[in-house]
Amino acid sequence: MGSREFVELIPGLPEEIGLECLTRLHYSAHGVASRVCKRWLHLLQSRDFYYHRRKAGQTHKAACFVQALPVPSESKPLGPPSYGISVFDSVTGTWDRVDPVPRYPAGLPFFCQITSTEGKLFVTGGWDPSTWDPVRDVFQYEFTTRSWTQCADMPSTRSFFAVGAVEGRIFVAGGHDESKNALSSAWVYDINGNEWSELGRMSEERDECEGTIIGSEFWVVSGYDTETQGGFKSSAEWYELGTGEWKRVEDGWRVTQCPRSCVRVGGEGELTSWAECDSAVRVGACGVDLGDNALVTGSPYQGAPHGFFLAEKSRGGQNGKFTKLDVPDEFSGFVQSGCYVEI
Repeated sequence: MGSREFVELIPGLPEEIGLECLTRLHYSAHGVASRVCKRWLHLLQSRDFYYHRRKAGQTHKAACFVQALPVPSESKPLGPPSYGISVFDSVTGTWDRVDPVPRYPAGLPFFCQITSTEGKLFVTGGWDPSTWDPVRDVFQYEFTTRSWTQCADMPSTRSFFAVGAVEGRIFVAGGHDESKNALSSAWVYDINGNEWSELGRMSEERDECEGTIIGSEFWVVSGYDTETQGGFKSSAEWYELGTGEWKRVEDGWRVTQCPRSCVRVGGEGELTSWAECDSAVRVGACGVDLGDNALVTGSPYQGAPHGFFLAEKSRGGQNGKFTKLDVPDEFSGFVQSGCYVEI
């Protein structure tokens, strides 16, 4: 052997051809490929390789859900369900489940948030499933190695906050503290530097708000004040990544219900609810935009089983036909929240 394998990506091939061969590997093969040699491991995990694959059109969006785990048929459910992360590959149409976070082998923190950037999945906050105490944990999942890494904790404890991620940064805003006081503060996490920085405050408190990224803007939708719990605002605020300023929009959320997990961006840039798109998902709606279509889950009425649908996008960005998916039983549980990951 010798050191030749560490010099050339693929022995006997020009460097650029070797790179293109690796670029065309499906992400599910990265785990095996990363064990070929150290150079392949470092390349496949690198930020530059991710952006090279994306520019070459070799990435695609997969839907990730925080989903209730199945209960063995011989067992009776005791207490609230345990949650894991399910992944739907929109290209192959297959389902998979991410390995548990080592710190929480029996299930994710309740009400944790998930988001993704640069091909990696992040879990932030939530409540410890054993004690129900709020946590500041942040974990990163690497699809190449199928492994978790614990990141720098969130600077302060907050629950039911907005989250969004873009260009290697994760934004959190709003929610409430351990005394149930609604928050207007916001922070950003640099995934490559593994550090948090405080942002300017929003114009008002926003508990149980929802975060979404629109272009180069981090939007925080609706929420309520400490003194008006459950009275969801019609306003929204957005943080401009370029200028570092917050801007407020009146009547940005015209839906009276909680925005968590169901905010949808319409064809004209308006904010609407996935629950309003089809009667089959009017309760507990959660949607993940996959580009040409969206994966939406919900039920027609309280207590009904959740269905999973692919919502086609017609001209103007409006959602068209809903097609029901046949989902394996182990992936049919209640969905708490979701995001897409481009891998």
